[in-house]
Amino acid sequence: MGKGDGLRLALLAAIWGASFLFMRIAVPAFGALNTAFLRVLLGALGLAALSLLLKSAWRFDGKFRRVALLGIVNSGLPFLLYCLAARHLPAGYSALLNATTPLMGALIGFACFGEALSRRQWLGVTIGFLGVALILPRGELDTSAAMLVGIGACLVATACYGMAGYLARRWISERGGLDATLVALGSHLGATLFLLPFSLAALVMNPLPAMPPVSAWLSVLAVGLLCTALAYILYFRLLADLGPLRTLSVTFLVPPFGVLWGYLVLGETLAPNALLGAVVIGLAVWLVLRGEVKTRA
Repeated sequence: MGKGDGLRLALLAAIWGASFLFMRIAVPAFGALNTAFLRVLLGALGLAALSLLLKSAWRFDGKFRRVALLGIVNSGLPFLLYCLAARHLPAGYSALLNATTPLMGALIGFACFGEALSRRQWLGVTIGFLGVALILPRGELDTSAAMLVGIGACLVATACYGMAGYLARRWISERGGLDATLVALGSHLGATLFLLPFSLAALVMNPLPAMPPVSAWLSVLAVGLLCTALAYILYFRLLADLGPLRTLSVTFLVPPFGVLWGYLVLGETLAPNALLGAVVIGLAVWLVLRGEVKTRA
């Protein structure tokens, strides 16, 4: 991995770390479903505008269906789950749990895509989930139950990310590839179509009680245009250059930024057990990502 790749990973981590802050601000005003839908819709609009500005040809070479399905796994479901988690978890906690993505990717690669894991990597996966256990809440039952729901949503979201990295390689990279901007656009169009009926149903069943404040609108715009449109161009470019597991290492860099933004803007703090869990997860990710992953015969 070159210095340029490292800088791109750090930039992507800083942007995605801010997404947890923006969702934490937007979800109470818009609701989880509507926030997730607005994020993918604004992301798709931003990517479409950039594509038109660059005069890119919208030629998917017969891969649009796969790209759209990839968007559901890689954007639609995870964004919805993280918005649900934002109702119960501080932004810093969601960012910490996002670091389990490489662990999920390693397990999914082994179980579904023929990736062989060394003993060291199995040790890393085991240690990683011990780190998650350390993040589990310590306190009253009602508070703990709510946090457990948020933690579970984050872990399912990271499993989606882990699966999506391998699907992108199999469906797109191994079939001749596509421009990163086009993959990001197509995937977010798929995610938008997927979330649209759920968002409409949520608005009909639970209309917004009041016009969301300016801070919520600005947060939705930021999470859609900056943390989605721009970030996913970087992500798919790195995915093509570095492969799924190494690209997923960006989630190891996200927690420090997520905690920093949450502290600076919302005044959030983390319990000592959560900080210890973050260190353990960091060690686990290092063990999983150290060295190359080989394909089983």
